[in-house]
Amino acid sequence: MEGTEVADGAKIFGLTLFLEGEKTLVFSDAHLGYEEYLNKQGIMVPKFQYNGVAAQVREALEETKPEKVVVDGDLKHEFGRISEQEWKEVLKFLDLLEGHEVVLVKGNHDNVLGPIAGRKNVTVTDEYKAGKFLIIHGNRIPDKKSLEGVETIVIGHEHPAVGLREEGRVEKMKCFLVGEWRGKRLIVLPSLNQVTEGTDLLKEKPLSPLLDDVGDFKAYCIEDGEVLYFGRISELPVE
Repeated sequence: MEGTEVADGAKIFGLTLFLEGEKTLVFSDAHLGYEEYLNKQGIMVPKFQYNGVAAQVREALEETKPEKVVVDGDLKHEFGRISEQEWKEVLKFLDLLEGHEVVLVKGNHDNVLGPIAGRKNVTVTDEYKAGKFLIIHGNRIPDKKSLEGVETIVIGHEHPAVGLREEGRVEKMKCFLVGEWRGKRLIVLPSLNQVTEGTDLLKEKPLSPLLDDVGDFKAYCIEDGEVLYFGRISELPVE
């Protein structure tokens, strides 16, 4: 697999992004432990998503052979605690990344990620620069100092998806978004979460403060590992 280039030096591999010059693999929003959270809300679902998340990342590691791995926020789901499922699955996931330099960029769900990261001696930070790429979660606007020397911003948080409508049916597809924000290229990562597809940008308001208007953003949707270029969001049909 050669990957699909969406910006200079940035290629899509499955639901991950590989920064070639920096030999860095980036992905976002696994939300490990989400099933336990749903179960506590009275929604009974089996605990299945870890294997799907791990398979996506394992394949990308084999294809890209990165030196660094950046988890761009929301590796776990619970806001103010670490659930039993999260503790077990995050530790197992970090074992999967062994042999690589690992950076955990804090997302809005990662308030208490420190104890787990400390067990595996990985870095936790609010942002990470890889060459001319700035990697932030996307739930806040970066300050001017963070943007110095940056050409491309990579964010998660949004869980972007596109809903395809045909004969009354809607099928959501996870997608990468590529556009601009204040003169910088902006790449929005899809979520690794296997339980939900994400936010249908044809119908729902974006979550990230960096995405006031997504109409000019290009959508690269992922279906069974294949990258499908859908053009600009504003050009897609809306019922």
